[in-house]
Amino acid sequence: MHGFPHHIVQRGHNRQPVFVERRDFDYYLANLQEWKQVYELEMFSFCLMTNHVHLVVQANDNLTSIPQLMKRRAGRQTCFVSALEKCSGSFCKK
Repeated sequence: MHGFPHHIVQRGHNRQPVFVERRDFDYYLANLQEWKQVYELEMFSFCLMTNHVHLVVQANDNLTSIPQLMKRRAGRQTCFVSALEKCSGSFCKK
C-alpha cells in the first residue's frame, strides 16, 4: 500500500451534500492538513466537491496510515456538521 499514490473518493451519506458553506470546506482542509502530518502522508492533490472528495495521497511505511486518515477525517467532519445542524444519526438532514 505504501510507495504508490492512491486516488481516494469519499462521498456524503446517500450522496447528500458534505459542504454547504465556506466554513465546511475550511474545516475539512484544516483537519486534512493536521492528519496528513500526523500520519506522515504525502498529499499530491485534492478536490472538494459539494457532496464528495477526491484525494491523491501516498502512504509512508505505516500500512494503516491512509485508512486512519480517512477514519479521522470522516469522524471529525460528521461531528462538526452534526453540531452545526443540531442533529445526529443517518437521518440528519441539512
